[in-house]
Amino acid sequence: MEIRSTLIQEYFKDLTDEQIAQFDQLYDLYSFWNAQINVISRKDIDELYVRHILHSLGIAKFCTFKPGEKVLDVGTGGGFPGIPLAILFPETQFHLVDSIGKKIKVVTEVAAGLGLKNVKASHLRAEQVTDKYDFVVSRAVTRLIDFYPWVRGKFNKDSKNAIANGILYLKGGDLAEEIEESRLKAELYPLADYFKEDFFETKFVVYIPQ
Repeated sequence: MEIRSTLIQEYFKDLTDEQIAQFDQLYDLYSFWNAQINVISRKDIDELYVRHILHSLGIAKFCTFKPGEKVLDVGTGGGFPGIPLAILFPETQFHLVDSIGKKIKVVTEVAAGLGLKNVKASHLRAEQVTDKYDFVVSRAVTRLIDFYPWVRGKFNKDSKNAIANGILYLKGGDLAEEIEESRLKAELYPLADYFKEDFFETKFVVYIPQ
């Protein structure tokens, strides 16, 4: 395992001491909770900082969330990408939802262990969420043609950001067919442009403005 937050600091230079401490804590928190409620594959725990934390933060290389913005993380699982993004953007509000209650238990405990005040976790399907958000984030939950109906209509009309409100979806592989099938106006941003690790060679942020 790489040295905890050192990898994150390599790519995000302006972290506060509190943020560095929070990123450091993630390994112990996820190791503890994953042993009780399996949300990350056993082999992936050793790769936590590349495959889960840094991958989640790929969204931040494309979009800087603003204070007061609201972000919905759909199908968050154990808290990705929402928890790492909430550490990085402490003045942005994050709502993490998942249809599996035991995963939300892990999210709640990890957020409490980190002292995050900007995270709300709910045991809900995306279709049950009634609030409006500036952005929806997610990590390869399903194909875009199925994902989009879950979140359509959940966006604030006015944008506070440099980019228009919309979906920021982490996905890998050849996405041309999936995007064509969805009929969505999607933009692809390769994470290999930001991160040098081999894991990111086929990974993208898919941006779908609303």
